[in-house]
Amino acid sequence: MIDVQEIDLSAVREQVDAVLEDFLTDKARAAAGRGHPVEVVDTLRDFLAAGGKRIRALLCVVGWHAGGGREDRVAALRVAASLELFVAFALIHDDIMDDSLTRRGRPAVHRTLRARLGQSVRAERLGAGGALLVGNLALIWAQELLHTAPLSFERRRAVHALYDAMLEEVMYGQYLDVMGAGPDDDVDAALQIVRYKTATATVERPLQLGAAVAGADDTTLNLCTALGLPLGEAFQIRDDLLDVFGSTDGACAPGLGDLREGKRTVLLALGLRAATPAQQRRLRHLVGRADLDEHGAAEVRAILEAAGARQRTEHMITSRYEQVLRVLDAAALSPAASRALHGLAVTATQYTS
Repeated sequence: MIDVQEIDLSAVREQVDAVLEDFLTDKARAAAGRGHPVEVVDTLRDFLAAGGKRIRALLCVVGWHAGGGREDRVAALRVAASLELFVAFALIHDDIMDDSLTRRGRPAVHRTLRARLGQSVRAERLGAGGALLVGNLALIWAQELLHTAPLSFERRRAVHALYDAMLEEVMYGQYLDVMGAGPDDDVDAALQIVRYKTATATVERPLQLGAAVAGADDTTLNLCTALGLPLGEAFQIRDDLLDVFGSTDGACAPGLGDLREGKRTVLLALGLRAATPAQQRRLRHLVGRADLDEHGAAEVRAILEAAGARQRTEHMITSRYEQVLRVLDAAALSPAASRALHGLAVTATQYTS
């Protein structure tokens, strides 16, 4: 293993962004040469540039370090960059399904494309269709970038198997999120959506992918699971909590998106389970209304607070974070990888991506 004192995550982020920029520049050049609409590449480039902490890419490279990465850093960076294109696909499609107004402080891709076509019903349909295709290309290009990672046959097979498993898990999770049936106060069902849709793809699989690039054994891959699932769950539960209540420091404002959508979150399930019958009726009347305003949202927040749902959700995040720390303390990782994972655990459980 390389003797690394510290993993410079800022440098890793810049290197991943450089891989993405070079890849998309080549795609723009090829599109122009073939007469394809270059605006597709520009739309995706703008989406990637709008923000995001690149946490999946960072975890991939940290996983590579944890797995004993040596001379194959180029491969690790290309797999990490591929994950960011995959995330772009997932978020663009998620925004279409939720008809989200914004993403990372900017209009969602389908809203941007719709605005170019006017305000007709046809423009709305075509904007969503255009965004769907941009997302599809992001997924295709994620696969293409993955295939360019210089790996031996055995390591390529291991990496691709993990990547395929991640894709499948996310699709199942998204399906459960969209079509989920059953009681809306079922905390276990809400956690299942979190596990499939987010926990595996956000932390577990990126860590495993980086470790697999380095040729890690099953013990290290299992360690990635022991770290990744609780941390990924905490990450999504925090994200859902922030969407409703915002952050205590004011950096993240409370929103209306999840409440208007009626998203089946752990927070809402806990609230419905603990609320009085009268409070349950109000929650079910308000949550899921497309016309929910700030006054109604304030009432929802007050009920969730009174029912203890916010406090219980915070406890779930804390317990998972502490579980991650226990696993890290017992793991035989390099000091650099251990410190990086401690830092990323804080980032994942306190802030959004």
